[in-house]
Amino acid sequence: GISIDGEVEHWFRDDTVRRFEAYGWHVIPDLDGHDVAALDRAIALARDWGANGRDGRFAPTLIQCRTMIGKGSPARVNTARAHGEPLGKDEVAATREAIGWPYAPFEVPQEIRAAWDARERGAGLESDWRAMFERYSERYPAEAHELERRMRGELPAAYDEAFDAAIDEATARAENIATRKASQNALNHFGPALPELIGGSADLTGSNLTDFKGAGALRVGDGFVPGRHINFGVREFGMSAILNGLALHGGFVPYGGTFLTFADYSRNALRMAALMKQRVIFVFTHDSIGLGEDGPTHQAVEQAASLRLIPRMDVWRPCDAVESAVAWGAAIARSDGPSSLLFSRQALPFVTRSTRQIDAIGRGAYILRDAEEADAVIIGTGSEVSLALAARELLAADGIAVRIVSMPSTTVFDRQDVSYRRYVLPDDLPRIAVEAGVTDGWWKYGCDAVVGLDTFGESAPASVLFRHFGFTAENVADTVREALRRRAVRT
Repeated sequence: GISIDGEVEHWFRDDTVRRFEAYGWHVIPDLDGHDVAALDRAIALARDWGANGRDGRFAPTLIQCRTMIGKGSPARVNTARAHGEPLGKDEVAATREAIGWPYAPFEVPQEIRAAWDARERGAGLESDWRAMFERYSERYPAEAHELERRMRGELPAAYDEAFDAAIDEATARAENIATRKASQNALNHFGPALPELIGGSADLTGSNLTDFKGAGALRVGDGFVPGRHINFGVREFGMSAILNGLALHGGFVPYGGTFLTFADYSRNALRMAALMKQRVIFVFTHDSIGLGEDGPTHQAVEQAASLRLIPRMDVWRPCDAVESAVAWGAAIARSDGPSSLLFSRQALPFVTRSTRQIDAIGRGAYILRDAEEADAVIIGTGSEVSLALAARELLAADGIAVRIVSMPSTTVFDRQDVSYRRYVLPDDLPRIAVEAGVTDGWWKYGCDAVVGLDTFGESAPASVLFRHFGFTAENVADTVREALRRRAVRT
């Protein structure tokens, strides 16, 4: 075989046929990939197995073909140069002569055009399908309407009811809980209300809490058992790619969960979801050093910042149950791209809000606590919002008034109009950001200081780690005082 680097026999020893047979696939091996008739027969056989099974067993089919790269080119056939280099004028002429192709560049012979023109046949098949669906619609109008709604990607009226119920419940309970649990509470509202919502976890359901009441486990082994919770197994990239496929098919709102640090395994699928503008929801729990004793291999430090760098990826890191419900609602409602929801392992304090503040969460950032004549702004996200609030109390005792801005989604906030962004973050006030992660992304907000983590974590209880790395109300307050001192010196 040939690849860009040349003959693959020096580094590729896989037995592809046996590998796919071990997966349980049907395999049609060793075809001449240049024999059109043989390929037609193989595809017809694979389609028959797909419809009727092979000896009673249903599985995907792999057709293994042997081909010659650059076939027809006398000097390039079966060479790595055929992969990406232009043939050049002389070799083009030699290839034309070798394959007997007398036609001018870009000229398609009429007999080939006719053989490949499937417009008439396609129009007939589409007409037949539409007639069949029309008959179905007459017999089952409710089901037909539901299918059309889901394939259009429109949410049902029940979405608004579920969203309001999730917010109301979180507000009424006022619980100090981990946002991963708050995420599951929100799912318990959205899941039953949205039949298109389907998802699961990469072997971490009990940690990610990505199942909801009544979901049922999907099983496709010896028999089909319908359900909307999928056990993806230990395969973060595979899970994320499957979610993309479900979204591309249409009719589903897919989601999947793992630990935030394992987002790196999924990276290419995350990027593709954003590139393709697909509504996919990636759930990442255990979002910081707050997960504790599992240590730096599992403690996300740079992942939140790196996700925020992906164009069209909305990233949410809520601070409590209310923000978690809003994050889920926003991710489900968004139809033009994916969302990453980052949740804590550890319990976080409930934060009281007005109705107006709850409505403002969806704008990515909002004023959580204000002061009549603020001296500074502290921007917090996720588990660090409670630190910002505690630091505010310490500063107030010294006569320093501070505005607290909760910013659960930098990506959504950055899309707001300039007037709103300046309203939340006034130009004349020093800004101090606090997040248990790398600091680079926060400097764009004109911060005077950032309390962050530009190193890896350690293995210890979460409370010990937060103290060790300076995530305390006292350190945040001291950072604000120092920022104000530096400004006073400059003026």
